[in-house]
Amino acid sequence: MVLMSLSWIAIGVGVVSSASIIVDIRVRRYRQLLKSEEFVWPVTGLYLGPAAVMAYRRWIRPHSPRWQQRHGKPPRKPQQLAVLTGVCQCGAHCAVGVILGEVFVFASGIELAGETLWASYVSDYLGAVVVGVTFRYFISVRRGRHRIWDAIVTVAKADLLTVTVFEIVLFVWLALSHHVIVPEPPLNPATPAFWFFTQIGLASGFIAAWPATAWLIRRGIKVEPQRAQLR
Repeated sequence: MVLMSLSWIAIGVGVVSSASIIVDIRVRRYRQLLKSEEFVWPVTGLYLGPAAVMAYRRWIRPHSPRWQQRHGKPPRKPQQLAVLTGVCQCGAHCAVGVILGEVFVFASGIELAGETLWASYVSDYLGAVVVGVTFRYFISVRRGRHRIWDAIVTVAKADLLTVTVFEIVLFVWLALSHHVIVPEPPLNPATPAFWFFTQIGLASGFIAAWPATAWLIRRGIKVEPQRAQLR
């Protein structure tokens, strides 16, 4: 009963946090020049909750034209903002991938090696990669047949390491959740506890993926997109 209540509270906080960012962008019209941020931050709110809302309001919202019309020049960007943006971007890929992957495996009943957990791992990882490629496709400046290839190459070069670290930590946590923390009754996407543990796994993946993203940025492999080019 305690786990059930805690799970519903955590899920509710995540949904409210995500919704508050969406309302701020869409209803209050704090639109972003970098349109990808209008996807990344609401998804981040689903698993980081109020922390995502605070980061969005402090560092992302001031880059909207509406904010700058009212308050002038945005505050100076902290050095780690590029890392934060990069981790949130890949985290959004993983979060959407795990939602799609887990629902697909649960609905289809697919198993690998006699367990749905292994099927979930494969489905979640592939889902994250597909979401990443789709994301990169829509923000690519390339046109025509080169656009999809550019998206695939960019994901492989700039995102795959972060996504992989994110997913490994998530998978280890899900395995512990299924086999050690709550072995009975079995966790599945029809239970709120499953999504509560998934939130924890994604938050843990966020922390673990930070050093990998920082390394990619220091090496010039992962580059922060420029807001000005997208409007």
